[in-house]
Amino acid sequence: MAKVLVANIVGLSGRVLGTHTPNLNALIARKGTAVIRPVAPALTCSTQSTYLTGKLPSEHGIVGNGWYFRETGEVRFWLQHDSLVQSPRIWDIAKLNGTPISVANICWWYAMHSGCDLTVTPRPMYPADGRKIPDCWTHPPELRDVLQRDLGVFPLFKFWGPMTSIASTKWIVDAAHKVLERDRPDVDLALVYLPHHDYDLQRFGPTEKRSMQAAIEVDIEIGRLIKLADATSRELILLSEYGIVPVDRVVHVNRILRKAGLLSIRLERGLEQLDPGSCAAFAVADHQVAHVYVRRREDVPKVASLFEVEDIGRIMVGDARAEIGLDHDRAGDIVLLAKENAWFSYYFWLDDSVAPDYARTVDIHRKPGYDPCELFLDPSITMPKVRVMRKLLARKLGMRNLLDVTPLDAELIRGSHGVTPANQKDWPIWIGNGDVGIIEPTDVCGRILRTLA
Repeated sequence: MAKVLVANIVGLSGRVLGTHTPNLNALIARKGTAVIRPVAPALTCSTQSTYLTGKLPSEHGIVGNGWYFRETGEVRFWLQHDSLVQSPRIWDIAKLNGTPISVANICWWYAMHSGCDLTVTPRPMYPADGRKIPDCWTHPPELRDVLQRDLGVFPLFKFWGPMTSIASTKWIVDAAHKVLERDRPDVDLALVYLPHHDYDLQRFGPTEKRSMQAAIEVDIEIGRLIKLADATSRELILLSEYGIVPVDRVVHVNRILRKAGLLSIRLERGLEQLDPGSCAAFAVADHQVAHVYVRRREDVPKVASLFEVEDIGRIMVGDARAEIGLDHDRAGDIVLLAKENAWFSYYFWLDDSVAPDYARTVDIHRKPGYDPCELFLDPSITMPKVRVMRKLLARKLGMRNLLDVTPLDAELIRGSHGVTPANQKDWPIWIGNGDVGIIEPTDVCGRILRTLA
């Protein structure tokens, strides 16, 4: 059996390749390149689950980075437990086929308590006093202490938020080197996730000069992975989950529903809170995809008609969701796809003065939808970095405060993903095994297994 390293470079597409990506160019010259047809929705959790199961969301159940849990009346994003994936993943498939493989999962999603032999995943600590402390979760547990002793604490605030940088990706690549060169060189399949590349593309758009720097930085880390694969005699496969497309408009789907009188809003300390379980209809917005959950089935056609607006590309109801592989109980009764130059916000308030307190913070688990504005510091704040430092210092001294530096201006966003772009240069890429042309996302799992074999 061969040993394989699969590197997932988020947001990488043919559009961003050029003379500034010499390591990628050299790898393509050696191995060739193909494009992967985007998963619907083209989002991290859905795409990774399709790549590792060979199934669409209609079967594996990961309909987005989060969804409405009807059983509990909650919207929950970025959960991490293996059991949420409802189809066997690549290590399970290999075992079922009678050829079990050993796997190191370094930061691919739904990593916790899976069948992998070795796991590393970001997982902050949440003490009872309300703090969020950078940390990671590992299997075996002692690996956490070894990695953070040798590499430093996982740089959580460089992984997501306004301070994101290449630091978290470097930490992950360092962890891959440590694990595969010294601790577990015998592992058959190594999965490594490089998150850095798409942050600036969402902030500034994929064609902006400032986004080129992100490609330069991640190309250096890819060079280190190429050396790691060569040093450990591993076949290297490099792929991505989606490409980023330019956007210039935002659709506030929940505000459309609110103006139609369908949302249920509570006031808590003078601020508005969405009450999903009481809504006649509400939307979970996730980049360019929105799941609309409707309480009464007979109201679905009327609710769907509200979204016949300019910047919404497709409205899929009921069985029509099967056209894109999203006919699953977790999906909305209505699935909306934005036009390529638009994206969906989760905003449900009509007046920023009563927006919930979490709206102005980085709070990926409390918000009922994805919020790319968390990548920015509010430009209306004078010296925002000084404000952040003062609040963090106060927290270290034991004082509670709100790190309210996230802007509420959705017009800041210049790049997004989720739908299938018209131009294949914006599709995710596959580098490995001399492949060319178009690869179906459901074929990725089988191709990895064949490479192992």
